[in-house]
Amino acid sequence: MLVVNTENIPGREIYQVIGIVRGSTVRAKNIFRDIGAGLKNIIGGELKDYTRLMDEAREETLRRLVKEAEKLGANAIVNVRFSTASLMGAASEIMAYGTAVKVR
Repeated sequence: MLVVNTENIPGREIYQVIGIVRGSTVRAKNIFRDIGAGLKNIIGGELKDYTRLMDEAREETLRRLVKEAEKLGANAIVNVRFSTASLMGAASEIMAYGTAVKVR
């Protein structure tokens, strides 16, 4: 599965547009991460636990995005984007979306 954030794929021809596909996950904060993050806010620096949490969430959304496109018979996804939204203050949704296509 080719996954790109461009409208087309150099050297490939899009011969069928299947439609919009998406993958998402909702991740909640963890009390232990929050304590560490609070201390880090005081002294400054990267919040490595949250960085890992967001990396894992993005990877999960991409896996789900690809799975949905495969179910529809696509062999590529173009115009892939990520979106985030805060839910309930302690949880965030991470979504990846794009257009499932067939290329040759």
